[in-house]
Amino acid sequence: MSLETLAATIATRKGADPETSWTAKLLSKGPEKCAEKFGEEAVEAIIEAVKGDRARLTSEAADVLYHLLVMLAARDVTLADVVAELDRREGTSGIAEKAGR
Repeated sequence: MSLETLAATIATRKGADPETSWTAKLLSKGPEKCAEKFGEEAVEAIIEAVKGDRARLTSEAADVLYHLLVMLAARDVTLADVVAELDRREGTSGIAEKAGR
């Protein structure tokens, strides 16, 4: 599954029944709850990265990507918006980009 496919699936679940869709259930709780869940998953990925368990890190990273896309959808930010920002930054040193903020 590509990130584009996952993002499209999440977008279609915005209006779904929260009783039948985990994504719809998260989105129905609002952007703040979606952000909280993303943060929890990010911390779990960090823990697995520190432990060095490749399989668990892979699983947690998938959760992070999913919850990032849900959080973005909750604020009507699309994956295309994020990709456009990455494209804008292409060819710019990370140090220079950060200094320009």
